[in-house]
Formats: sequence, structure tokens, C-alpha cells
Amino acid sequence: MDFELLTEQFCDYALYIRANAKGTIKRFRQIIGWYAKTAEIKHIQDVTNQNLRQLFVSGRSERNWKSSTFIAYYHSLSSFFKWCVKNNYLTANPLEGIDLPRIEKKLPTKLSKMEALKLLEIVYNYPYNNNFLRCRNHAIFSTLIFAGLRKGELFKLTLTDVDIENLTIFVRQGKGSKDRLIPMSFTLAQSLKRYLVERKKLGKTCPQFFVSINRNVGFEYSGLKRLITKMRSVSNIKFTAHKLRHTFATLMLEGGCDIYSLSRMMGHSNITTTTIYLSATAEHLRSQVSKHPLNDTIRL
Repeated sequence: MDFELLTEQFCDYALYIRANAKGTIKRFRQIIGWYAKTAEIKHIQDVTNQNLRQLFVSGRSERNWKSSTFIAYYHSLSSFFKWCVKNNYLTANPLEGIDLPRIEKKLPTKLSKMEALKLLEIVYNYPYNNNFLRCRNHAIFSTLIFAGLRKGELFKLTLTDVDIENLTIFVRQGKGSKDRLIPMSFTLAQSLKRYLVERKKLGKTCPQFFVSINRNVGFEYSGLKRLITKMRSVSNIKFTAHKLRHTFATLMLEGGCDIYSLSRMMGHSNITTTTIYLSATAEHLRSQVSKHPLNDTIRL
């Protein structure tokens, strides 16, 4: 059976039957396609445990894969091969017997409170050509820092998803195809209001909340990438959009937010995912250790 044809059938199944996100489908195509190209796979019968082992060995030794990259490739290929077994294109999953590496336990990188404030200040005071860019860019960075949205969630926001009057942001079909509501702070609401005023002045009618200045279309990944590159250079602060999400989480904990509420706002399926931020904030840990009942009773 033609390998490329099976890949397309699997991706259609994943998209329309399993309802996987488009980003997941894109990853499936990239990883399965890369394996086919590297191992010179033309037909499903060309797949072997040996050439798969070679794929992972070369990935670790020659391409310097992190454990997380190894695991991502493994799970994507395994999903495809399990589908092939289920549909009788393979008799067994050829990945069986390949061990997974231990995932590196690293603390999420974040900006300090002062760095986050400095970044927002520079984004707003940058000498733009017009006020629309000033207000839009400040609103984008404010949304990332004050609401902790993922990049994909930011781009999917529509005008009806942002309720400034009731101070809420509706995240539609976030990671894991889950909807969630995020409360909006007054500071974020003020930034978004300024942006909407400038957006209205330009007569933008695009349903996406954040829009391009030159066209009546939603703001795109390439635009955000250029914006982040520019602001990293101007501010001399190293950050990514996802680092700003980590910043939101750690600052919320430092401000006294409970772990359950933070988990809901972050859109985590498992609260265990959220607990890693407890280790990333020394301020939160210091506030907790001060609760030791003997602190106020022993005097030396």
C-alpha cells in the first residue's frame, strides 16, 4: 500500500473523526513525512523496527533531539501505526520495544515583574508611525501577560469572544478542543479599550479581534514573530510568546492565586501540569514557608 496515500487517509481520520486540532494534523504530516523521506519509505511494507530505531538514534546523536522532541516523534508515529494496525495495513506496531527517554524536568522560564513592566512600557512608548500600531501591539502583549493565552488562542480570538463590559475573555476550542473563560483584569481591559477605539477609527470589520494594519484581515503568526523580534531587540529582554504565558502563571501565584483557579485559567487538563509553576516562583514558596506554626513561638 502506498505510504503517502495512507498518511493522507490517516490525517483525514485524525481531523474529521478524532477531531484533532489543525496544528496536530500539521505535526503528523511533518513527522511522518520526514520519516518517509529519511528512511526512503515508499510503501507501508517498507516500515521496519530497524529503520525506526535508526531514525531515533540519528535524531538523538546527529540532530541533538531533546527528550521532548524524541517523545513527540514517537507518539505521532505511534498514532499513525496504531491506525494502520486497526485497519489491517500492519500486523503490529513497529515501534514496540523502542524505549522512551526520561523527560528533562526544567523549570519554565519567565520574566520578572520588573521585566514584564519594562516590556509593556517599551511596547507602548515605541515610536510607531501611527497610534493604531501602538495600541494594538500593547493590547497583544497585555493579553499574553495578563491572561496567559497561547499563541494559537490569541489569533483565534474574535470580537464576540472579548467582553470588556463583563471583564471576561472566552477562549474558543483551546488546546485539547476545550472552551474556557478567563477573567479580565482592569489593567488589561483599559489596554483593549484603547485598541478597539483605534481599530474603529480605521474602519476594520474583520471578525478577528487583532487585525492587520494594512489589510482587513486577522493578525498573523508572521506578524507576531516580527513584532517579538523587534521588541526583543529594543528592550534587550529575551522572551517568546510562550515565555509570557509562563510569566502570567508565576506572577499570578506570587500574587496569591490558588493553584486550582490558575489551572482553570491556563486551560490545563491536569492540575499536575500547573504545579510546576509552584517551583518556578521563589516568592510563592517563601510566602508558604512563613506559615510554619513555630515561626512565631521560638525566640533564640
